[in-house]
Amino acid sequence: MPSESPLPSVKGIAATPMSFVAAIVWAYQQQGLSPSGALAKAQIEPSLVQQPEARITAWQMEAISEAAMRELDDEALGWFARRLPWGSYGMLARASMGASTLGVALKRWCRHHGLLSEDLQLELIHHQKEELLPQGIQASGSNNPSNSVSIRITERQLRQPPLPQSVREFCLVSVLRNIHGLACWAVDSRIPLHGAQFPFAAPAHARSYAVLFDGPTLFEAPSASISFDAAYLSLALRRDESALNAMLQHALPLTVRQYRRDRLLVQRVRELLAQDPALNAHTLAHALHLSPRTLHRQLKDEGASLQALKDEVRRQRATELLLRTQRPIKQIAQAAGFQNEKSFIRAFKSWTGLPPAEYRLRPR
Repeated sequence: MPSESPLPSVKGIAATPMSFVAAIVWAYQQQGLSPSGALAKAQIEPSLVQQPEARITAWQMEAISEAAMRELDDEALGWFARRLPWGSYGMLARASMGASTLGVALKRWCRHHGLLSEDLQLELIHHQKEELLPQGIQASGSNNPSNSVSIRITERQLRQPPLPQSVREFCLVSVLRNIHGLACWAVDSRIPLHGAQFPFAAPAHARSYAVLFDGPTLFEAPSASISFDAAYLSLALRRDESALNAMLQHALPLTVRQYRRDRLLVQRVRELLAQDPALNAHTLAHALHLSPRTLHRQLKDEGASLQALKDEVRRQRATELLLRTQRPIKQIAQAAGFQNEKSFIRAFKSWTGLPPAEYRLRPR
């Protein structure tokens, strides 16, 4: 979950590319100003800006971004044909937060973003056919691609001269991270991405995209976009005016840091286990783009456990097969994800108080 008040320390994983800092320095140069104060606040040595292989932490990225946006009075940091004065994205958030569901809020955000700047057009797109999914991106946790939605950016290139490539990259990454971070915050849920795509060649720091976005990242695509499970669109917004005011006092962590809690994680785990009850924690975590440790922690945050969910799915499948078919107990044990009949009988008796054969014979 985004930190409410990050400590003034550079401790943490240094994964953010230095080229993003160079893009902020470029914004200062466009206004004829010095970035030294912002670099000092973020504890970034100026000489490092010219070292593409260097990386900074999430806290440093928050610090230099906020300092630059305030000093330049431009939340877009020179990306657009006209400045976005400090507070512009706050107004956009307020215009979106009165919605009943996340889907409505995202549609408003995309529409109203065009009022702030015509340089980019944002769209929320529902995928109805498999071929509409970006090449190389698979929907995790679902076998039905029609459950996927994308937030897509169309570039209008109104700014003259055009942005340097590194600044364009920083712009597209930041806009997508921004809307994704706000969406997670609005419903108080981590929204795992199926993947991301960008309309430029893979940069030298392409490995950093594994930290910036869930799922695979595709480069040299027709446009920039992120995709995720459409089920999240139906979630109700969980933030009131007081929470919005508090968030706007320190909003940058929503863009820079990954949200942790996932309110649909239990449902997604159930769906995967229903397909194969024998899946273990490692396989499930890989399918959900998580580590096994993170999977267990997030399930605990939702008041569940992997073992309890596996028992639930296995019991449901075993009970249905016992009552609706005449399949042998050994086959039912295998279908319910057990390695042998003895362990199945022992588990089933702990669930129902009866061994499977007796349960099948009792009056329904």
